[in-house]
Amino acid sequence: MSENKTTIRTLEGRVVSNKMDKTVTVLVERQVQHALLGKIIRRSTKLHAQNDLGANEGDVVRIAECRPLSKTKHHRVVEIITRASV
Repeated sequence: MSENKTTIRTLEGRVVSNKMDKTVTVLVERQVQHALLGKIIRRSTKLHAQNDLGANEGDVVRIAECRPLSKTKHHRVVEIITRASV
């Protein structure tokens, strides 16, 4: 018997838009090293995530990969790490 051990991929990012219904746009930033120069540079990705916890703009959230929920949405908000200061 083989057990299928899958790990859920999670990312942390900042909510940059919550104007959609039940959807937030999360900006995920990462630091990579330039291949030739060796300098550390910042790269970012915007992902759409299902928002059932009520995350607002400026919140830092943890998102997890899930099945495709729409054409562009395949993550869901798991946890709100810090709320935005008003």
